Amino acid sequence: MTIEQTNVVDILAIDKATGNVKLVITDHRDWGVDSDEHLRLLQEKINTYLRFIESGEMLEARPDTRGRDVVIGIVGQYPLSEEAQGFFNAAQDVVKKAGLGLEFELYRP
Repeated sequence: MTIEQTNVVDILAIDKATGNVKLVITDHRDWGVDSDEHLRLLQEKINTYLRFIESGEMLEARPDTRGRDVVIGIVGQYPLSEEAQGFFNAAQDVVKKAGLGLEFELYRP
């Protein structure tokens, strides 16, 4: 699954170290190519994850997530551009207000 499949949760796992639920967005797109489209896809994907959590679908799919902190993690193949970093910071504030975490990690094979 990829960022382009905006209606799908890519990965749902429980972090063994923290006990947190980790929902991962995999992002293979380069920010230098059509960044407006990239930002749109990322926003749609984050919204899908928020709906998945808030609708109760996550608990239905994985009852063992009940009572755990939830973090949405974006694993990107490319570093965030300046524009993308601004979007990420704003999205992080919104997600935090919903009681969730939002993180970005640069994929290093």
